[in-house]
Amino acid sequence: MLNYIIKRIGIAIPTLLILIVVTFYLMHSAPGGPFTSEKPLPAQVLANIEAKYGLDQPIWRQMTTYLWGILTEFDFGPSYKYHSRTVNEIIGQGFPITLKYGFWSFIVAIGVGIPLGAIAAIRKNTWIDYFAVGISIGAQVLPNFVMAPLLIIVFTLWLGWLPGGGWHGGDWQYLVMPVIALSTSYMASIARITRSSMLEVLNANYIRTARAKGLPTKTIFFRHVFKPSLLPVISYLGPAFVGLITGSVLIDIFFSTGGMGYFFVNAAFNRDYAVMMGITILVGSLTILFSLIVDLLYAWIDPKIRY
Repeated sequence: MLNYIIKRIGIAIPTLLILIVVTFYLMHSAPGGPFTSEKPLPAQVLANIEAKYGLDQPIWRQMTTYLWGILTEFDFGPSYKYHSRTVNEIIGQGFPITLKYGFWSFIVAIGVGIPLGAIAAIRKNTWIDYFAVGISIGAQVLPNFVMAPLLIIVFTLWLGWLPGGGWHGGDWQYLVMPVIALSTSYMASIARITRSSMLEVLNANYIRTARAKGLPTKTIFFRHVFKPSLLPVISYLGPAFVGLITGSVLIDIFFSTGGMGYFFVNAAFNRDYAVMMGITILVGSLTILFSLIVDLLYAWIDPKIRY
């Protein structure tokens, strides 16, 4: 197992380097730059600004300097639009916010999705199954860009129970609607995967043997059904967690939380290369990390898997 982890880390490093190089070249290949606007700056002023940030150098030299700063000092450079602020400071401000409501969204998606799918599988073709499947389908067709405005209309404008935006240190009143909006579609997917996987395991031969031996239903479920049924769910949870943590652009826009999605959108509109690169590297690193965690959980759940 240790050799497998070392091997995956060895693969992750060149993968991140390729990601950085490709993203860097794609951003700089687009026409314009972070200091171009509808009202162009005087040529001398623009040349001085680009020289200050090193944008007057060839792309390969800019990329080399950028990579060296990351490898030696873990420095993502200064922001081109947020003056006197570095990318590290911007990520340090936005990432804890995104991490907090993304983490609670993940907990809600798992805490509701897995039991909902398990109950639907155990009570197959009953009203409980139909009810659970109906909730899953309804949640699946309501992505976060639909849920967010609906929640604001209902709980803020109509009922006045919850604030419609802001963060205020992550108080629970400001967490409820972002968490619901972000977790709904993931919860539906987890419930659907859990149900189909559990139905497949329940029809396996060794489950029939356990029932023939007279084992209690609870023992059969927790000892023979639950863990094998989680394998497809585990494979989905890795990308889902990264999506919940980093796919929060619309949540930040609708609820004005000040998370990473807000800075990423502004960086994209303003051509702030440094901020876009920093967030891209963070997302890529999280994706690789949680893919490794999912693979290790596979081996723990299913002893037949050996790396």
